[in-house]
Amino acid sequence: MVGGDGDRPVAPGSTRGLGLEVLLVLGVSLGADALRSILRIIDRMTRAEPLASQSTQMNSSVAADRPWLDLAFQLTWIVTSLVPVALVMYLLWVRPALPETVGNAGDGPVSANSRGLGNGLGFDLARPASDLLRGFLLAFAIGVPGLGFYLMARELGVNTTVEPGNLAENWWTIPVYMLAAAMNGIVEEVIMLGYLFLRLRQIGWTWWAIVVASALIRGSYHLYQGFGGFAGNVVMGIVFGLLFLRWRRSGPFVAAHTFIDIAAFIGYAMLAGRVDWL
Repeated sequence: MVGGDGDRPVAPGSTRGLGLEVLLVLGVSLGADALRSILRIIDRMTRAEPLASQSTQMNSSVAADRPWLDLAFQLTWIVTSLVPVALVMYLLWVRPALPETVGNAGDGPVSANSRGLGNGLGFDLARPASDLLRGFLLAFAIGVPGLGFYLMARELGVNTTVEPGNLAENWWTIPVYMLAAAMNGIVEEVIMLGYLFLRLRQIGWTWWAIVVASALIRGSYHLYQGFGGFAGNVVMGIVFGLLFLRWRRSGPFVAAHTFIDIAAFIGYAMLAGRVDWL
């Protein structure tokens, strides 16, 4: 019906519909992954085989005997996985976060009034050197202890053996691992830090509630690996969340996540079968 309440434009300061928007975004992205991971850990825990004796394979070939088709599958998976990121960029473009929601970064103001696609997310080329440097340092600070935590969790029997690189050997294998790592970094950090922090703050959540909620969701969609994957990613989510509040840019975290996953994917593919601790 034309002229009804639903046709009235949304006022700039209104939060109408934002809660539903957040639920829908999570429902087509990492929130759905979290629900599936919860079911997968229930499945693993109810098997006769102990959790520590089970394995989790990632980045596996779909058509190893037909490299061209396998490559097509891998690239299609990477591209389609990025669609939710395009969605949140579009949503923030048509309905930007308010300036007071975005706030100021530790190294300068972040404008929320621009109608650019990176509105408020800090995922752009404004500070590439700074983002990459921070990302590299953060990857080292998180990745090295994270590896130790994973090995400890596996020894304690609360985690599966994670096999992150299982593609058949082809000329495109390493580039696809790198693209998959970048995709993971973009999807997780743009949505879980950039978008979720902006929208939940706009709705009225406190910063601490946002940090904890984001970290718990992050941990939940890693439950398929085991309880070690859950706990480690909750800690990572809290650290990333607190630093995001300081820097107000998702760029450094995209870089850090990408570096961590590149090391995991390619490192495993090169070392598996050559060292006994993997």
